[in-house]
Amino acid sequence: MELRRAIETRRMTRDFAETEIADDLVADLVDLASRAPSAGKTQGWSLLVLRGDARLQFWDLSLPADKRRDFTWPGLLRAPVIALSFADPDAYVARYSEPDKAHTGLGSGVDKWGAPYWTIDASMATMSLLLAAHDAGLGALFFAVFSGADAIRRNFGVPDPLQLLGAVALGHPASASHAVRRGVSAARPRQSAKDIIHPNRW
Repeated sequence: MELRRAIETRRMTRDFAETEIADDLVADLVDLASRAPSAGKTQGWSLLVLRGDARLQFWDLSLPADKRRDFTWPGLLRAPVIALSFADPDAYVARYSEPDKAHTGLGSGVDKWGAPYWTIDASMATMSLLLAAHDAGLGALFFAVFSGADAIRRNFGVPDPLQLLGAVALGHPASASHAVRRGVSAARPRQSAKDIIHPNRW
């Protein structure tokens, strides 16, 4: 699939088939996503990939059974893979403490950074993962983990310094029609390039 078509046709999938996807396919998608830009080639992006019982534990902690009756997207719970996307601030401080980057002063601590490049880089990698999944014919959904995040971290042994960006559901769409079903926010108009670009001055 050419890049333009992949970008134009990618949609968030909220209804999945229960069909498993192979580990080597997931690894290939992650390998592609890891080619996203990374400041200083720090590569402080990690994924906690949950399948089987671990995936069920994730849903029990983030969406307990008593809240599922009114859940708008029950087909999301069928996604065979949930990948939690993490950024590592300490990795960037350590990288920028190395001799070739020490002159920047960014190795002194996360408070020295004008922008959190760990978040930026991990977000670009996560976006690349969504595009790679679409290119492979899979459905994917990025969603926030608002509920149960602390319990999820404890349950799966996530190191404290890591920043949780959110979760990516991966799998085969339940059907072509369900694959393009959109959330309420999709009705909002998309900004044009003219709305986004401020030429020469703000």
